[in-house]
Order: sequence, then C-alpha cells, then structure tokens
Amino acid sequence: AAANAFLDGLAEYRRGLGLPATSLAWGLWEETTGMGSRLTAADLERMDRTGIRTLSVEDGLALFDAAVASGRTTVVPARFDVPALREQGDTLSPLFRELTGPRARRSAAVTSQDIGAATDDTLADRLATLTQDERRGLVLGVVRAQVAQVLGYASAELVEPGRAFQELGFDSLTAVELRNGLSAVAGVRLPATLVFDYPSSDVLADFLLAEISGEIPAAVTALPALGGAAEDDPVVIVGMGCRYPGGVTSPDGLWQLMAEGRDAISEFPTDRGWDLDAIYHPDPTHAGTSYTREGGFIHDAGDFDAAFFGISPREATETDPQQRLLLETAWEAFEQAGIVPADLKGSQTGVFAGVMYHDYAGNIGSGSIVTGRVAYTLGLEGPAVSIDTACSSSLVAIHLAAQSLRQGECSMAVAGGVAVMATPESFIEFSRQRALSPNGRCKAFSADADGTGWGEGVGVLVLERLSDARRNGHEVLAVIRGSALNQDGASNGLTAP
Repeated sequence: AAANAFLDGLAEYRRGLGLPATSLAWGLWEETTGMGSRLTAADLERMDRTGIRTLSVEDGLALFDAAVASGRTTVVPARFDVPALREQGDTLSPLFRELTGPRARRSAAVTSQDIGAATDDTLADRLATLTQDERRGLVLGVVRAQVAQVLGYASAELVEPGRAFQELGFDSLTAVELRNGLSAVAGVRLPATLVFDYPSSDVLADFLLAEISGEIPAAVTALPALGGAAEDDPVVIVGMGCRYPGGVTSPDGLWQLMAEGRDAISEFPTDRGWDLDAIYHPDPTHAGTSYTREGGFIHDAGDFDAAFFGISPREATETDPQQRLLLETAWEAFEQAGIVPADLKGSQTGVFAGVMYHDYAGNIGSGSIVTGRVAYTLGLEGPAVSIDTACSSSLVAIHLAAQSLRQGECSMAVAGGVAVMATPESFIEFSRQRALSPNGRCKAFSADADGTGWGEGVGVLVLERLSDARRNGHEVLAVIRGSALNQDGASNGLTAP
C-alpha cells in the first residue's frame, strides 16, 4: 500500500511539473504470475463473491489503452461485478458505492444453512424467544457456519470454537468477508477489525450476541473502576507455581528437594541439538568450548501440551520453550490459588516476568513476547511486561507487579521469571572468562568457591491486594510489605550485584 501510494504521488508530482505520468492500480490478472500466483481456486472464488473479477490478457490490454487515452493521472483498470457489489448492501465499502447506484436493502434473515432452520425472522427475533444458553449456542452456530463458508470448510462442526482465526487461515481479505457475512446475517454494522479484535469463534460469538441484544459483555461490566490503592492495603501472594531442576514441578516438590538436601545438578541435556563432544574440553584455555558439562537443567523443557492451550503444533515448535513453560506454570499458579484461569478472560490481570535468555531462533522467540504469550492465550488485559536485568530480573518483575497493583493499574498480577538455555553459548562465554565452576556448582560464601554455575527454571507468583484477596476468598500465603529498586553504580564491577 505504501509503495502504491508513492507511485500515485510521484505521478501527481510529475504531472504538476508538466511531465507525462500515469499510475495504474491494476486489478488481479488471470495469469498465474506475480501476486496472483499465490491464490488458490478458493481464493479466486471468494474474490468473485465480493464482486472483483480477474482480468484476461485481452481485458488488460483494452483497459490499458483506455487508461492512457483517458488523460487521467491515476486510474484503476479492473473488472467489477456491479450486481455482486450491490448485494453487499450497507457492508459495501464507501469507495465502491458510487459504482453500484440504487440498491435494495439486503435482508438480514438467517438461512437454514446458517442456523439450521428456515425462517423469515431476523436473528434478533429468534434470540428473543430463547434462554441465555440457547441464545449463546445459536449465535456461536451462526459464527461457525459463516467461518466455514468463508474458509471453505465442509461443515461448521470442523470449526473449533476456541481456535484462533489466524490459525484457521484468515487473512485480511477473508476477515472482511466474514465481517460482511455476519453483518448481513445479524442485521448490525460490525467493524472491519472484527476478526482481529475478537480472534476466535467463541470470543466473537460473545461480542456478536452483546451487539444484537444491546448488552454490555459480562467481562466488561464485571471490571471494577481501578484507582490508587489504599496505603494500608498491602500486596499479598495467593498462588505459586514452579518448575526447577531435579524434577521439581511444584512448590511442594521444591520444598521436598530442599528438605532432603538433594543435588539437582546434572550433565548437559541430550535433546537440544548440542554437539556435546565438541562443546566440552577440560582445558579452560581451549577456545570455543566449556570446561564444565554440568548445570541445573529442566530436562523436559521441550514437552508441551499445545492442544490444551489451543496452539497449533507448528506454532508450538516455533515458540520459545520459555514462553511455553511460563504459560503452563502461570496456569498452575492460578489453579493453586483456587482461580479458574478461563474466568480471567477480559480482566485487568497483569503479567510481569523476568527473562534473560533470548537465544531461541525467530522473532516468536523474542523476550518481549514471553509475557504477551500468557496475556494473549488467557485473554488478560492488564499490563504485560518482560524484564531483563540479568540475575535480578524476577525480583524486578515482582517489584513492578506490586507497584502496578498499588497504583491500581491492574486488579491481579502473575509475576516471576523463566530461564531456559536453548544454546550452550552462556557456558562457552563464561568459560572464556574463567568464571564458571568446573563442576557446575555455585559454592556461595564457601572457602571452596570456584566460580558460578548456570541453571534453568520458572517460578510464578499470583499477587493481589489484600482487600481483594479477602473479598475473593483467596488464601493469603505471604505479604509483600515493600520493595525498591536501585543500581550500585561504580561498585565492584559492571556485572556485579
């Protein structure tokens, strides 16, 4: 669009200087070249339904001659099916309305294909005779039927209600077609951003039902007005979740490991594609290697129940394990607090997480997406902030979460941190600096201390204001009376605490 706008502007500029210029915004050609080469038969059929026809070579040449002969600076050589455009009624873009002339008002009646029963009543009329659950089921069925029609599914039953539209295959063109179809069926004007604002059939059905009935969705009415918290209303911990080396999968498991004094350090993992023979060399002076081959690892960090969270296998593979682990652990922390995670959709719940490793391939592995993944999957609408202050990242995340609660920016927060090493680069770099313990174990405050050790893990806390925790009936596990941030400035070293 930017390139096309530039060409239009350039043509206008040249004409203003008295120089020849004509900018042609071509419609789609029948020839399977250029942008059209990526379109399937279903895509072309969909364009036909919207009133946009493809151009044959003969059509294109004739339109080219007509455009040049017109003397206009900017021209759109394209074929349009005016009756098909007129059929779109009020959903037709204003850009095309001058082409269609007078039109009959498009009926908002629902067909038997849409909802399973032939009727001349509007959707609103049918909803008026049903219970709340029946209304919701009917609207969800309409949405799924429209999605199936737009995307070419054989049946509405194949459209999973909770699956994100992006994963189903929607693009900007099909998004507009779905909007147009639902507008006609429901008899209400819907925004062009419908699919992006309400990204699944479930969520869209709730919005559409509210639009038809003139109601405000429950998730919105349930939100309290957020303001500054009282000074005597401390932040409390109401839930916890964690995954740590040594097979720890819960706070109870962590306590048990500590009580038994078990050693959770182990050898390098064998399932991450690391060249273990090439990585290790006992000589610290050997370049490009690590003189330790032990650390604290989560050996099942690659395991993930993608279907549980409605994530496709392909996306799950491309997703940083840190995102997957934080999502799972946040879910477990909510459950431990007695909170149904699905009930938080639309709430002002914040997500704050420390993350210092950014070595998983691709943009989808960016540290900034770690908290966004949790907020997106659970539908949380409070702040989502990823923090990288190295070793203190998780503490800073909890501080910022508590601060956000005190300032009334969120009504609840999940805060903590996650660390998974996708590559052995940290071991190699710190070996170069001679900063690693040869056996991978920190020995803090010991005469035997000989370097640092690297470990993985994820820890999450669910935080609330004390008054909210009491009102919601959540058990208070601990109180955060205060926290603060600082930097030591010119201290023992740039990377020293």
